[in-house]
Order: sequence, then structure tokens, then C-alpha cells
Amino acid sequence: MAASVPSGRDAPEAVGAGYVLSLDEVGLDDVAAVGGKTASLGELRRLLRGGAVTTPDGFAVTAAAYRDVLTAAGAWPKLESIFKGLDINDVGQVAARGAAARAIVYQATDDARLKAAIVEAWREMGSQGPALRVAVRSSATAEDLPEASFAGQHDSFLHVTGEAGVVEACRRCFASLFTDRAIIYRAQNGFDHLKVALSVAVMRMVDADEGASGVAFTIDTETAFPDVVFITGAWGLGEGIVQGRVAPDEFYVHKPTWRAGYRAVLRRTLGAKESRLVRPRRGAESGVLRERSVPRRDRQRFCITDQDVLELAGAAIAVEDHYSARAGRRMPMDLEWARDGADGRLYILQARPETAASRRPEGVYEVRNLDPGEAPILASGKAVGQGVASGAVRTIATQADLEAFVPGEVLVAETTSPDWLPAMRNAAAIVTDKGGRTCHAAIVARELGIPAVVGTGDATRRLGAGQAVTVSCARGEAGAVYAGHLPFTVERLCTADLPSTRTAIMLNLAQPDTAFQAGGLPAAGVGLARIEFIISELIGVHPMAAAHPDRVASERVRRAIAAWARSDESAKACFVRQLAEGVGTIAAAFYPRPVIVRLSDFKTNEYASLLGGSGFEPVEENPMLGFRGAARYAHPLYADGFALECEALARVRDVMGLTNVRLMVPFCRRVEEGRRVLEALAAHGLRQGPGGVEVYVMCEIPNNVIQIDAFARLFDGFSIGSNDLTQLILGVDRDSTEVAFDFDERDPGVLEMLRQAVAGAKRNGRPIGICGEAPATYPEVAALLARAGIDSISVNPGSFPRTVEAVARAEAETETASS
Repeated sequence: MAASVPSGRDAPEAVGAGYVLSLDEVGLDDVAAVGGKTASLGELRRLLRGGAVTTPDGFAVTAAAYRDVLTAAGAWPKLESIFKGLDINDVGQVAARGAAARAIVYQATDDARLKAAIVEAWREMGSQGPALRVAVRSSATAEDLPEASFAGQHDSFLHVTGEAGVVEACRRCFASLFTDRAIIYRAQNGFDHLKVALSVAVMRMVDADEGASGVAFTIDTETAFPDVVFITGAWGLGEGIVQGRVAPDEFYVHKPTWRAGYRAVLRRTLGAKESRLVRPRRGAESGVLRERSVPRRDRQRFCITDQDVLELAGAAIAVEDHYSARAGRRMPMDLEWARDGADGRLYILQARPETAASRRPEGVYEVRNLDPGEAPILASGKAVGQGVASGAVRTIATQADLEAFVPGEVLVAETTSPDWLPAMRNAAAIVTDKGGRTCHAAIVARELGIPAVVGTGDATRRLGAGQAVTVSCARGEAGAVYAGHLPFTVERLCTADLPSTRTAIMLNLAQPDTAFQAGGLPAAGVGLARIEFIISELIGVHPMAAAHPDRVASERVRRAIAAWARSDESAKACFVRQLAEGVGTIAAAFYPRPVIVRLSDFKTNEYASLLGGSGFEPVEENPMLGFRGAARYAHPLYADGFALECEALARVRDVMGLTNVRLMVPFCRRVEEGRRVLEALAAHGLRQGPGGVEVYVMCEIPNNVIQIDAFARLFDGFSIGSNDLTQLILGVDRDSTEVAFDFDERDPGVLEMLRQAVAGAKRNGRPIGICGEAPATYPEVAALLARAGIDSISVNPGSFPRTVEAVARAEAETETASS
């Protein structure tokens, strides 16, 4: 095979000319000359110049140099012979031929012209500082493309020093074009081994050893939700995140409200960040990193500030906009970033198209239904994808374990390596002790479309060899490994196939973890977002205990609250932030569609079970009819807790910019009670009126229906709570199993109350919906409400398709009957 000069550039006029280009000389039109990674770096330098986030300077050793020296060494026929008849399913054959190919390239790059060009460029960089350290990174001409990322396939070296060190790192990068993993990846993606060339980027090392680094995506990696920037970060060099050595901090920023001028972090999760990768010890081989433990005080705080997160998000949005404009379509991006510990600045180190989540077909919604029953959870961690898979455990600790791997097994390891790709692509699922959602295991699992649970902490210890397990990522961000082979079903919905309805079909949501996935449904919004579920599952601390931890009697509980709030200035601040982030995540998933957030409606026994809650709650014989809902908000026993709820909701609207949030007051017994709640809301900055917040009331007590005209003068709308309304009309305690047979929303008395509620709201020009499951469970209830002219019906995501179909049929029948 004859060497060729990259298209778009003239052949070198002199021997060695064109071997090196400054990063300022290249851009996206130069992929053939310098590879995808380096071409993107040059593009980023122009795009981000002068901004808060920038890129390091450096130079590229071109693909022309690679081709030229291989031609001079007569390497092409040898390489062609090596890859003739290669069977990529034969691991031993791939390893032997890959080693032979790497040896040929390494020897060929021991070329005087090439080394002289590298040293000259290095010296020009070195003139800018006496102790220059660089990153030497591979950049293939078929890398960082929209259809194939090649992430982790080729080698890179960090903290490289000295002329000899840089030359050696460049030669090793060139040879890494033929790593086993790269050979297999190219074959699977249809790339000719000899037509792909390699360039090398030599760039100033961002000293993140005492700073931080990570990854940013302009799409949610698990659900393909397009309206967020997802950022991960940890102390030290970013290789720790990619290799899965650490569980990083995670941050989300909402793109639409960021574009509207709001600057707020939507959501954050504190990672363990157990260790950091740093520069080699003095005297160690150039580029060889070492791992150092992170002090507890640093593990317990976020590695970057909110301002850092927002600056990174702004840069990521600018990069996505730029690349999308060039491509003529939306182009989600995957970026690497670092914060220099010396100068404190943020740098983008790499940008490439995201190639996994963005490939999912639009308008297709899949739900995997798994009922684990009594099956024990053996391990839990971060979920990658929404898949479910079963198989026998194969723990990988040695090369022998890897060679013994059988297709269909569940691969379990402390972390994974790019060299494991042959086994990983045949795994039913992947489970790791370490890592976050942007580690190597997660990236590969996402690209292969298999479920993974990462960062379990102890899966290699708790899962036995050959043990049958089910790996589930079907329940939001939390992934679990269950004992045994558990059955599950997959529901696939093409949203274009759903009929249209006059009645708005909305969703009931409680878990922020599932919001981005649910946001893909063509729902009219969220008819019921329950604050109490966010408090119980995301926060876990009683609002009054957060407001007054000093009043908690137990020293043990006070310590637990202090530990929970360690990353914030106070327990009160932690509660407000976490509640705002939980509500904000749901609101962002549906923005600008309306999201009706119900103020907390725990019963006293439920509140008492929260951390620190027992000392703040009275003991009641029948909590279902006791101190709940609107009665609590202005009451001295809960007023300070309600103030925290209001502060969080005001933050969602005023700071995060999620003005699609509306509020709803539950279990409001009397008109005067409703007036007091509205006054309390206004006192906490949540005022009705022009530019203010809309406040709905639950219609779930007979008095709400009987006095609906009076309630309509106070509130902006109604939502029927069919569970409590049925309970109180029929006198049936819905928590009592002994009389559960008498609980039936189809009772004529209940149906009449529903009809009257809709009629009363219409009479007063107020919107009214229903947020119970009765319409989804009983099509005849949906039909009655549709005929009565209800404005919206809100159901759980799993009930959405059949509710749409039932309402469409009822509307069609009503139209036929009236014509």
C-alpha cells in the first residue's frame, strides 16, 4: 500500500515539511490532516478565545508525518500482511498481530526528520516556561466522528517532560493506532486499518493535580433528554473518572433557562471522590501517573463551585451551538475539561460529538417493567441506561478471568479497561465497584446498549462466581443487582401512533430521577408533582428538624443531620437546596409545559418517620383525617418547615427561571383556611397575580365541591383528588384493608360529585383536572369526565397510553352522539 498525503493540503515541498502544525493553524476542516481530536482543539481555540473557559496551546504532529515515515520505512506491505485474514473473535490472534503492528510503527517513527520536527516545536513551547509539562494525545483521522467516537481506543500520556520524553510519547501514540481494542473497534465499525492514520496533539498540561477535572455532555447520557448540560468532576486528573477509579460529583444545568438569562445549577450530587490521579513522582518514567487518596474534608465538598459549573455549561452550550450550525442539525457534544490548580482557570481539553444517547430514535418511549417481589438486592449503584438483563456472574480480576468469559454472562469488576472490549460487547450487563456515569464502563455499556450499574462499592465481594443475577436500570438513576433470574416486560410506545385528544393528558410524578425519561412522553405537562415524595426519598430529613436541628433531642440524630448537611452552610440551606433541585428537575424535564407542584401532604405518622421527625409530630389515632395538608402551613407546629418549602419553590421560579411551576394546596377543609394559606404563601414571596404564581387547590373534600364558588374566588384552578374524595364520600378509610372492598370511584355518589366539581369550576371560569388513577383504571370514569368537559386528566407514566386512548374514544363517542 502506498502512502498518501491528506487531501486538502499540498505535498511537503521539503523532506519533513508539514510534519508539525500549531493548534492555532487547524480547525474542523483539517480532520484528514490532524485527526478529529486535534482538529476540534484548533476549532475550540478560535471559538473560546477570550472567554472565561479557554483551551491550552500546543502543536500537532500531522497524519502526513505518520504516513511519510511509514512509507520511508517500507511498513505498509508488512502491515497489510499482518491484517490479512484477521479474525477479531480470536483474542489471541488479535493480541499477536496487534503487537507486531505496534512494533512496526514504533520502529518506523524512529525517524530523524520526524524527531527533529517534534523537538523544534517543543522548544518553541518551552521558551514560554522553564518547567514545561505537556499532554501527548493520540488523534486518529477516524476519531471523534458523529458515527464513531473511538473513545479510549488509542493511548495518551500526561505530564510528559523533556525533549526525549515528548518524542518517546509521540512514538508510542503512533503505535497505539494498533492496540487490540482499536483493531476490534475499527473492524466492528467498518474502517480499513490501513486507511486510518494517526496524528498526535502535544498540548500544554493543565495542572489539575491540585485542581479538578471531568467530563461535560450537552445531553443527558441516560435518557437522551436534550435540554440539559450534564457535568461530572473530581479532584485531580480526569483519567481517574474515565478509568472508573472515582465516583465523581455530578451537576446539571438547564439549557433553555440558561439561554433566557438565568444562572443556576439545576441539580447536583456529591460523589465520593476517594482518590485523585496526579503527576508522577520525581524520577519516575515520564507520563506515568500515581494515585493519591483524597482527605475526607475534600471528599465531603464539591470539587468545583457553582460559578465554575455555570461557566463550563456556558462553554458547552456555545460549543454545541457551533458544531450544530456546522452540521446543519442538532449535535450533542461530549467535552473533557480541567481546572488548573495554579491559575484557577477552566480549560476545555477535548470536544467530540456524543455518539450513544443522541442515536436513539425520537418519538419512541420504552418502559421496562420489573417487579422484583421479595428478591433481595445484592448490590446497588448508578444506573447506566434503562435496561434490564439477567445472567451468571463472572468476576474479572485477572487476564485468565477475561479469557474465560462466556457470552451472556454479567461482567463484574472493580473497574474496566479499554482492552476488555471483546468481553464487554458480549456481556449481558456490567457491574463495577468504582466509577460514575462517565467512566469507561458506563461509556462502553451505553454505546453497546447494555445495562450497567457502576460505583456499587462492593459488588466484587458480594456477588459470587456463577451466581444468577438480574441487573436492573429501570428505576431512574439508581441501579440494582437482584438475586436470581427475574422476569420483566418491555413496553415500546411510538408517540406518533397515539390519538389526539381535546382533554389534556398530564402525568403524576414523584421522583426527580425519572423525570427526564417521562419528559419524552407527549404529555401536556405534570398535573401532580408530590413534594412529600421528594422530601422522603431525596432528602429524608423532617423540615422542622432542618429548620431547628438544635431542638432535636437525640444526639445521634443531630449528628446524622449534621453529616447530611455537611456540603452546605446549614441544615436549613441543605433542605432548601435539595428540595429546589428535586422540584426543579421535574419542572425542567417538562419546560415550558405546566408543572403543578402540590405542597407537602404527609400525615403525622409519615412525617414522624423522617429523620428528626418524631419530636415535632403529635400522635394521632387517625392521621388520615388529622393534622395534614393546608392545616399545617400556618400552624405554629409547622410554620417554619413550611417556610423552607416556600423558599425552595421561590428559588425554582425566581432563581432557576422555571416559571412553568404552579402550586397546589392539598386537603383544604374550609374557605378561611385557604385564605390563610394564600397569605402565608404571599408572605414567603409566592404571590398570586400578574407576574406571580398560579395557585390551585385540591378538590378532594366534599366541602370543596359544595362551596366551589367560594373556593373559585380564591384559587386559580382545581384538581380533583379522587382517592380522598371517594374516601370521604363513601366513609371508607382507604388505608383499612377490612373495608377496602367498599372503596370504588365508580359509585354513583362519587360520579355525581365528580360531575358537580367539573360543572362548578366551569361555571366560575376556572380550569379543573383530576390527578387520581381512577380514569386510568376505569375507562368509564375517563369517559364521564371527558363528556363533562374536564380540562385535564393526570395519570402515572405507565398509564399514559391507555388513558389517551380511552379519552380519545370517549370524546369521539360524545361527538357522534351530539351530531
